Amino acid sequence: MKHIFLFSLLFIVPAIYADELHCKLPDAQVPTDWKTMVSDCTRKMRDQVNMELTAAMTYLAMGSHFLQDTVNRPGFAKFFLESASEERQHALKLMEYLLMRGELTTHVEFDKLIDNPRPLATSWSSGVDALRAALDLETKVTSRIRDIITTCEEPNNKYNDYHLVDWLTADFLDEQYKGQRELAGKISTLSKMMKEHGVLGEFLYDKNML
Repeated sequence: MKHIFLFSLLFIVPAIYADELHCKLPDAQVPTDWKTMVSDCTRKMRDQVNMELTAAMTYLAMGSHFLQDTVNRPGFAKFFLESASEERQHALKLMEYLLMRGELTTHVEFDKLIDNPRPLATSWSSGVDALRAALDLETKVTSRIRDIITTCEEPNNKYNDYHLVDWLTADFLDEQYKGQRELAGKISTLSKMMKEHGVLGEFLYDKNML
């Protein structure tokens, strides 16, 4: 009984004094003059985080769709699941950039930043249908990135953000254009194969994607 009592104290005593043991530091008085992103530019960058996560969820849904036993297209599943990982990385890169520029601080509500992204759809009629949906999605993502660039390099802005514009152009736009071309090529090849061989063409193309 004595041992049980002592064992209980190990949990009770820390709980009683937990509040007193917290280290309370005053707010750091950090200068803010170094934060030079204009509000419209910051807002659109935060919105782009949501866009990238929505794309990631959509590609995850595509990958899951093609993994179903009733669909069973492992090549398409592999391609779209890899695309989902890429889009998540894009969202993280945007968040890291905003943190580097001091635009994601403790007062920002991260639940609103992420905003519970959902896939744009959960089923597709064929591989071509999914690839067309992916190309449409990537075109919209590219358009949004170009819109950010236009906003952030606007000469009439209080601060023309050359660094962000160069970063988006080099790190994002180049990859977007190459990705769009890749999807367009896949649609072209698969469409021709299905025109000649029907679902067998899709089956063979899927095997080639593994």
